[in-house]
Order: sequence, then structure tokens, then C-alpha cells
Amino acid sequence: MSERKGSTAVKERNKVQEPSLYKVLLHNDDYTSMEFVVAILEKVFKKSTLEASKIMLNVHQEGVGIAGVYVREISETKVAVVQDLARQNEYPLRCTMEEV
Repeated sequence: MSERKGSTAVKERNKVQEPSLYKVLLHNDDYTSMEFVVAILEKVFKKSTLEASKIMLNVHQEGVGIAGVYVREISETKVAVVQDLARQNEYPLRCTMEEV
């Protein structure tokens, strides 16, 4: 067996891949009250009243608005919570997610 001189072991570093981000979207409808949308944004998405009102107006005027941007699992949970709260309060509010 021959011994190599000057040989150095090199450890490869695996790059850590950042998780994909997803936008959580609220969709406008003709039945869900603006107050309910603001309450959802404050409670579920932890927005201030001012920020929640701005997002709600954007949803109302543009038809859709971004409630927040999160990793997939958090986005899925927030969508489910919003849909459950809307259903419990008899509103047809749609909440979806799409990759950034």
C-alpha cells in the first residue's frame, strides 16, 4: 500500500436550499363584509388595523389581494383557517395560495 503525501481530504458542503414562498390571496366577492375581511387580516395574518384596511380595499378594488407571504406549510394553514372562519360565519370568502 502506498501512502500519498500532500493529499488533503476535502469535505463537500451541501448548499442549503431556501424553502419556496407562497402568497396567500384573498378574493373579492359580493357578500363577505369588509369588516369581516379586516378582522381576518388582523387575527389570522397579524396585520394592524390600518394595514388590514389597505389590503381589504385592494381586494375590493382589484378583485384579489395579498394577505401575506409564507412558506408552504404556513400558507396552507392560514388558507384553511380563513376558509373555516368564513364558513362558520356564513361568508363565501375565498382564500388561495400561489407560489411566489
